[in-house]
Amino acid sequence: MKVFVIGIGLIGGSFAIDIKAAFDEAVIYGIDKSEGNLNKALSLGLIDHKANDQDLDKADVVIIAIPVDTTVELLPSILNKVKDDCLVFDVGSTKEKLCASISNHKKRRNYLATHPIAGTEFSGPQAAIANLYRSKTNIICEVEKTAFKLQERGMEIFSRLGMRIRYMDPTSHDKHIAYVSHLSHISSFMLGKTVIEKEKNERDIFDMAGSGFASTVRLAKSSPAMWTPIFRDNKENVIETLNEYIANLTQFKRLMENNDFEEIYTEMENTNHIKTILKGIS
Repeated sequence: MKVFVIGIGLIGGSFAIDIKAAFDEAVIYGIDKSEGNLNKALSLGLIDHKANDQDLDKADVVIIAIPVDTTVELLPSILNKVKDDCLVFDVGSTKEKLCASISNHKKRRNYLATHPIAGTEFSGPQAAIANLYRSKTNIICEVEKTAFKLQERGMEIFSRLGMRIRYMDPTSHDKHIAYVSHLSHISSFMLGKTVIEKEKNERDIFDMAGSGFASTVRLAKSSPAMWTPIFRDNKENVIETLNEYIANLTQFKRLMENNDFEEIYTEMENTNHIKTILKGIS
């Protein structure tokens, strides 16, 4: 099985590691705009060969792990190059515009729209790790538009990597992911920004930062090159979540100003219910 990974970073590289471990016959080819990333991936053993888009006609599986705006731009030409029995799937955090962009493509049946809910704040080939996807949810959109034999190939890969499958339409996916992923990244970036700006005047502030601060701003270490296109692509849903989040922050501030700490306690106690919702999620 010839697997071409486009974008050899954390996500693409981790797929490469796990597919090589799960499929003895898998040969991994890497495509990346950065020659340095390709060389690093080769030296780390993530890929077996370097390749370019002209080699895609040899692929049995193509994994697209690049920023979502670039995926929208390149997916039609990728589909043009692959053979009729090749599976192409992406791992992007937005799906509505991407699915719409190739809805009438002659090889739409070759494409499977997926979003593995997995990752870390690190990037690059050196960030790739084994078992990143084990026990993680993989959201699949418009599965009915993918050829059944290629669905089966994709499901075999996801099953061997230990992923849980969830089906969703692209519009619902983008709306829900804005709350549980995109908003949390914005919150982390803006908290980090606020503290950095304060630190200019109070040099000791980071000496007082504990594990709570570190875990809250962990996502602020994520790649702006990846996240800016996500926010642009999902702009309407992200703005909606921001309006609701800002309203809650404003309400909390108002309670503070009014010394209504009894209501603050109630709000926090009610929100503690999230412990039950998130139980078992790592």
